[in-house]
Order: sequence, then structure tokens, then C-alpha cells
Amino acid sequence: MCSPSPPLTSPVGPSGPRRRRYRPGQRALLEIRKYQRSTDLLIRRLPFARVVREICLNYTRGVDFHWQAMALLALQEAAEAFLVHLLEDSYLCAIHAKRVTLFPKDMQLARRIRGLHEGLG
Repeated sequence: MCSPSPPLTSPVGPSGPRRRRYRPGQRALLEIRKYQRSTDLLIRRLPFARVVREICLNYTRGVDFHWQAMALLALQEAAEAFLVHLLEDSYLCAIHAKRVTLFPKDMQLARRIRGLHEGLG
């Protein structure tokens, strides 16, 4: 006869179950893979809508416009795509400078290389 196998539980320490310890950088890589797999929007909808409405008030001299939900969604998709692409280019600049850390000067260089239209100013 075989002896029963021990239950598959996490080790228990003196103060309860132990949490998994990840090596440095491993957690960041897991998050990167998670977000690369998903197609969800990364900025929450309501705060983004508030920012858009606030900017709209500044440019229309206080006239309050009504926004369609689909218009806000399209604007958010475009904004997130722009930001992701800018961060990709910025990280390429940081890697070219033999660094892992992203500095503001990397983003400035990426925008300058893109030019007036794609760097938005």
C-alpha cells in the first residue's frame, strides 16, 4: 500500500501562510507580459473623461460641451496608443545610452526625433 501524499498547501510560518518571494525584476516582467497580452484600456474611463472635459472648458472659454461616450472612448484609445508608442521610443533612447532607467531627457529626445507633427509640438 502507498502512503497518502501530503496536501498541496503553501508553507506556514509562525504568523500564518508565507507569501511568495519573487526575485528582483521578476515581478516587473510578469506585469509587462500581463499588459502585453491584454487589450484593455489602462487609464480609468471616468478620470480620463474628467480631464478631457476640463481641458475642453479651458479652450471653449467656459462653454460646457456634451461628450458622447464613444467620442471619449475613441479619444482615450488614441491617447493611450500615443503614450505607449512614446514610451517605447523613449526606452529605445535609454537603451541606446546604455541605461535601463528611463529619464525625462529620453522622452524629450524621442519627441524631438519624431518631429513637429508626430511629437505634438
